[in-house]
Amino acid sequence: MAPKTEVLTSLRVLRQLRRTRGFYMAGVLLWTAAAVWTGWVHPGSRQMWVSLLLAAVFAGLLGTASAWLYRLRAAQPRKPVHHAARGTSAAAG
Repeated sequence: MAPKTEVLTSLRVLRQLRRTRGFYMAGVLLWTAAAVWTGWVHPGSRQMWVSLLLAAVFAGLLGTASAWLYRLRAAQPRKPVHHAARGTSAAAG
């Protein structure tokens, strides 16, 4: 059985990776939109290529964070760590 601190650290890592994945997704969308806009206004310009490069970097980071998140979820135990207290509820009583 895993120590309690290891489980808590794992939960923190999962939460942080979810947040980071959202940030990377926003970066991909932003830089892709900037590349499309710049490509429309100034096709083939340096700004367009830089925007495409940054979109590719954020896409790579998004893929990496998603892969780590998938691996951590697969490595977690199937049983829940904390169980709800069993007792009578107000509706049942």
